[in-house]
Amino acid sequence: MSAHIFDLVPSAAVMLPVLKLFVIPVGGGIPAGVMLANAKGLAWPITTLLYLVSDLALALVFEPVLRLLALVCGKIPLLARFGNVLKAAMARSAAHFGGTGAGPITLVMIAFGVDPMTGRASALAAGHGFLAGWAFAIAGDMLYFAVIALTTLRLNSYFHDPNTTMLIVLAAMFVVPMLVRRFRPTRLPLQGA
Repeated sequence: MSAHIFDLVPSAAVMLPVLKLFVIPVGGGIPAGVMLANAKGLAWPITTLLYLVSDLALALVFEPVLRLLALVCGKIPLLARFGNVLKAAMARSAAHFGGTGAGPITLVMIAFGVDPMTGRASALAAGHGFLAGWAFAIAGDMLYFAVIALTTLRLNSYFHDPNTTMLIVLAAMFVVPMLVRRFRPTRLPLQGA
């Protein structure tokens, strides 16, 4: 019976190129990885799992760098001032997502709206440890992955050209956030007011 289960799992030679694209720290790896996974016949759960593995690898690589930066920033006055400016910027980012406190939903939305490294840095600034901080950051990034993956696959069903699809998705990934920032009101109304 277990031999049949392993027959369902694609070979490493099929999955590794997709994982390599997902490891690219810029969002462009998502549409390219999704298109490659689709072309290689990988099922969506396998593709999603590969993206999760890339996020876990990011956590293991980025966390020591983040901790080292936090340690160094605390020891050098110029960097300590830079750290305070960064904390203020994080507080402003958190305010855009629903208030001044950096609770779980806020941290997930920061990771969704910016990137998982910023989400983790925000979680660390809010006092969350390794597991909780990365759980929030990865949850937000997985939501982002879902939106981009579904958009990529849907657009490709209309255009039937992977290159055109990836160019449109990449352009949208850069242009839509700029448009949202430009047209969004600078102050969010208070909830319950």
